[in-house]
Amino acid sequence: MSRKAEIDRATRETNVRVSLALDGTGAGTRETGVGFLDHMLDLLARHGRLDLDVAVSGDLETGGHHTVEDTAIVLGQALDQALADRAGIFRYGHAIVPMDEARALCAIDISGRPYLALTGELPPGSTGGFDHELLEEFFRALANNAKLTIHIELEAPGNAHHMIEAAFKAFARALRAAVALDPTETGVPSTKGVL
Repeated sequence: MSRKAEIDRATRETNVRVSLALDGTGAGTRETGVGFLDHMLDLLARHGRLDLDVAVSGDLETGGHHTVEDTAIVLGQALDQALADRAGIFRYGHAIVPMDEARALCAIDISGRPYLALTGELPPGSTGGFDHELLEEFFRALANNAKLTIHIELEAPGNAHHMIEAAFKAFARALRAAVALDPTETGVPSTKGVL
């Protein structure tokens, strides 16, 4: 079974290309023009065991918002496509990740029902062209387009860089568990028969 996807999306604000393989090693390149987002996508690929290529050009003169949100939209679409009918997956995943003084928890259900719950407060500001408020925008767009239920808790406040990094790593580890193939699952892990 090939669990891969390639998605291109062009708007007047951004041009996003994503190539994704769920059963990977973290290979690929991430170039969005937002340095901190590239770093977070590197973490997502490595800790999620995804082969991930992301190429984005956009209207960075207006800030990083469109680039961050549109990257998450296309990444979510790629996840949705790569998961296909969701047969044989574990479906649920969770992780708690410390990053020095910060700590984040993430729980995922590949439910077919988009929802994001993000709790905890980041200090205002920006890191590497990534406005801290964009953490929520990224994961909301990802949840909506991948049709995931995502709960993220920023459990221990601290340095904003560390808090955001812990959130991405926790998401990556939870996603890795949820998309993994369950050798005991013969169909779609739902009493409804579909996700």
